[in-house]
Amino acid sequence: MTTAPSLAPATDNDTVLRADGVTMRFGGLTAVRGVDLTVGAGEIVGLIGPNGAGKTTFFNCLTGLYVPTEGTVSYRGTRLSRKPHLVTQAGVARTFQNIRLFANMTVLENTLVGRHTRTKEGLWSALLRSPGFKKAERTSEERAMELLEFTGLAHKRDHLARNLPYGEQRKLEIARALASEPGLLLLDEPTAGMNPQETRATQDLVLAIRAQGIAVLVIEHDMRFIFNMCDRVAVLVQGQKLVEGTADVVQADERVIAAYLGTPVDDTPTPDNATAPAAAPDAAAASDAADETAPTGRPHQGQTGDTP
Repeated sequence: MTTAPSLAPATDNDTVLRADGVTMRFGGLTAVRGVDLTVGAGEIVGLIGPNGAGKTTFFNCLTGLYVPTEGTVSYRGTRLSRKPHLVTQAGVARTFQNIRLFANMTVLENTLVGRHTRTKEGLWSALLRSPGFKKAERTSEERAMELLEFTGLAHKRDHLARNLPYGEQRKLEIARALASEPGLLLLDEPTAGMNPQETRATQDLVLAIRAQGIAVLVIEHDMRFIFNMCDRVAVLVQGQKLVEGTADVVQADERVIAAYLGTPVDDTPTPDNATAPAAAPDAAAASDAADETAPTGRPHQGQTGDTP
């Protein structure tokens, strides 16, 4: 990894993300209930919880993939749009639990995809290859190469995404997200399926991103990764925020220990009713709500997910 590209840091007192009372219901199932969360500029916040706790559903509410049933989401004091591309334009980028690269495009081309929200040239300009389009194209390619240097992938700029080792595919997803010039980066299980060496490299990369003034909100099952890196950690259980605090506070909380061990506690959140989970299979959307499945193993080299 080389020196990080220059990015404008935000002031320490800025609240980059504010989620107030975010609730997401699918029929009789409440996947996320009344979650409040803030992320400050340059801060790394971890989001953890047992499988099916609603973590990815919450991410989807933040980024416009789902429209919350209740609650609001704001970025730098402005309420975010319900359209994902406008959320990205506002300054919020994300990666996904399952890799979503363009398998038959090169590393450079995948990174350039992330630049589309920062390119003002229209269709006719592109078709006619106007001087303005050519200038924007050069600028985008230069920026993409900076990000590939930053993530350690510059030497593979012309390789197809499908031919990259799994850990490098994860890095490429991060490079593509950074290409949109975000002030907030959401990472959904960035180390899933990685070996210890790749996990340490990912931790170094996230810390380097934070050093550039970009706030990070990360979902992860690797507790060592979370507790070694995050300024604060929030715990979701059955769609509700159970506790939030520093790593020491969260690790010592008996409710968190009980939630991970499967031991019921009196104040653990419960579903709306006992029959709601049974109805979930009848609703297609409800299956998406339980999308935090445990990693089933490392994908084969070169495996990528669906294109976004």
